[in-house]
This record gives sequence, C-alpha cells and structure tokens, in this order.
Amino acid sequence: MNHPELIRCIEVITRLRHPTKGCPWDLEQTHETLLKYLIEESYEFIEATELKDSKMMEEELGDVLLQILLHSTIAAETKTFNLESVAKTLADKIIRRHPHVFGDEIGELSSEQVVANWKEIKKNEKGPKKYSIDTKFLHAPALETSFKIGQKSTTVNFDWEDYYQVMSKVEEEWQEVKEELPPGGKFNKARVKEEIGDLLFSVAQLARHVDLNPEECLRDANRKFINRFQRVEDKVKALGKNLEETSQVELEKIWVEVKKDENKKEV
Repeated sequence: MNHPELIRCIEVITRLRHPTKGCPWDLEQTHETLLKYLIEESYEFIEATELKDSKMMEEELGDVLLQILLHSTIAAETKTFNLESVAKTLADKIIRRHPHVFGDEIGELSSEQVVANWKEIKKNEKGPKKYSIDTKFLHAPALETSFKIGQKSTTVNFDWEDYYQVMSKVEEEWQEVKEELPPGGKFNKARVKEEIGDLLFSVAQLARHVDLNPEECLRDANRKFINRFQRVEDKVKALGKNLEETSQVELEKIWVEVKKDENKKEV
C-alpha cells in the first residue's frame, strides 16, 4: 500500500527541523512547548466533528498529525524514538488487545465484551496498580478528570447513592464559597480557589449521576454563549455602534431580547 502524500508530509516536517535549512520557530520547539498545540488541535477536530464539517475535519486532523510528526521528529533527533517505532508500538498493542480479530479466539463478541477484554488485557500488561485512582487521571482537562475520578470511585463503592444526594453536596459547597466571599470585597484568594474547586468537582459528579458528561455540558454552554453573544453584536452593529461604546445596560437589554427570540423559536 503506497502513501506518497504521507511520505511527502514526513519529508516536509523533517525539512522544518533541519538544523541549517529549517524554520527558526520549529527549531526552537520541544516536546514541552508543543503540548498546548496538541490539545488545541484536538479540540478543534472535536468542534469540526460536532459541526459535521468533513472538510474542516480533514484539515484539523491534519493539524493533529502535524503535532505527531513534530514530536516524532524531535525524538528521532535524540534517538529516543521515531515515527516508525511509534507506529510499531501502536500496531503491536492493537494486535495484543484484539485477540478476537488477530488471535485464535473463537466466537463472536459483543462490544461490551470487547471493552471488558481490552481492560483485562491492559491490566495484565501493566501489572497490579498501587492505587485505584492515580495521577494518570490528571492528564485530561480538569472537568473531564473530575468526571473520570467519579466513574472510578463508584467502582470501588465510594459514591453518593443518587443525584439528590449530590445536589445537597453541590448546595453545601456553594454555601462554603459564599462564606469565603463576604460583603466588602476582602477575601482569602487561596481559600476561595479551594472552595470553588470543590464546587466544580461536586457539579461534575452531579452531571455524572444524571448520565451527562460535564465537559460536554460546559462545551455546549460555551457554544450557546458565543452564538448568543454574536447575535448581540450583530444587533449592536445594526444600530451603527460597536461593543466598546455600548453601555452594559444596553448590552444586557439586547441580550434579553436575543434570549427571548431564541425561546420563541424553540416553542
């Protein structure tokens, strides 16, 4: 199977990292400095997928591939690993964890059985874990991490019984935030940070208990805010103004109008 464009892409990235003929910016990059781009590009691919924009998906997936190629090229320069070893490691792992496809296992498996097998094979590969919940959970976005921690804690029987109990916990944490923010504007920032963290964690567990992913909930809320704010900005421009010269009172009034328009469309 030939992949001429993939080979050309690899050659392009290798040229970017050429010590004398490469790009100054790319030559300055390290695994650490590139991390934020891997995260950003992954989220942009998620957005393209949610929009069902195949052309955008193609482009954003290319940007994700760029990050993979850059990291592999940087590693190859110090002979730690390279794209070929990355591909080999992945292929070997996929084969090991799919014995029902590549091995001698007999019988059809359901998706649930495949996932169970994958987890068991992975457990055997990694060996016994010291802790049920370890620092690997911290490598995802914070809200997603809270969700995963809750998923894991419930498997070891450490969880609330139902969402009503979690609602009480959310209310408790909110009260503690309010206690740290008394009237007058004087507060302990470290304490407020801690209490807001506790509030967000409990809200993530509430979402989990009603079978929702808090990361998706917040992403949808972000998208709703942006769309609504863009409509506000359109209305402001239609009045011959810009946002900076429009008072907060006026903006709030337009915001309410936009929200009412949305509600009418939903009815």
